[in-house]
Amino acid sequence: MPSRPNLRRLVGTGPTLALLCVTAVTAVGLTPATAWAETVGQGANGQRLTVSKTTGINRQGETLSVSGTGYDTSKGIYVAFCVDNGAGAAPSPCGGGIDMSGNSGASQWISSNPPAYGEGLAIPYGPGGSFSVQVKVSTKIGDVDCTVTRCAVVTRTDHLRTADRSQDVRVPVTFTAAQPAPGNPPPPAANPGNPGPGRTTPAPGAPTTATAPATAGVAATASAATPGGAPAADDAATAADVTRVSQSTAADRWWNAALIALAGVVALLLVLRFRRRRGER
Repeated sequence: MPSRPNLRRLVGTGPTLALLCVTAVTAVGLTPATAWAETVGQGANGQRLTVSKTTGINRQGETLSVSGTGYDTSKGIYVAFCVDNGAGAAPSPCGGGIDMSGNSGASQWISSNPPAYGEGLAIPYGPGGSFSVQVKVSTKIGDVDCTVTRCAVVTRTDHLRTADRSQDVRVPVTFTAAQPAPGNPPPPAANPGNPGPGRTTPAPGAPTTATAPATAGVAATASAATPGGAPAADDAATAADVTRVSQSTAADRWWNAALIALAGVVALLLVLRFRRRRGER
């Protein structure tokens, strides 16, 4: 009597099984979370502007690390958070305005040959027209809402050459989505003996109506008819609860898909291995 095939020999050793798990997860389109990545903007004259974070910025404001290389050291610049008016137009207005001291944190003055009043205020360029500073960003620049209007971390020539666009480089940023306002708590359940204002207890044997099932993807609810055809408050709360449950379970579907895919791969290997062994006999 032929012996049963050894399960370990059919599905392989630990590393092979791990590889199958990775393959199954990849098959259902799952990818690991990635950390924030730096974003680099390119200037017309080879400048490179690097910003430490450009998406999902906190609406309360954040301080970003900003660095650059390849800038013309004969021209001073501001590194700032400004409204992006598009190519060829000066980025303006900017957070902090013309802040030569850098005290606001929303802009930094970089210059290797500032006027006499700028000595000690401007930050000199490093080797190769480089710099590294911190810039504060927030959702508002004056009256401009940067969650609606395109804003960016930019470089632009300083107040000595305001019409010169040769040092302009832009790296747009976006903020986190607005959080919805907290909803009102659901009303208390109705007492059958005291239905409360606006509701009546139907007489024994009186017909009631129910809403039709919702289409695919929408939670279906049933509600008793009220005078005038308006849905009862308790029924609306029940529908909201059903919707919340549906949304919470959707996050677990990918686990089920991954397990089904993995089970299918293992089953296929078992069948192929079994047939091969029968053929060898």
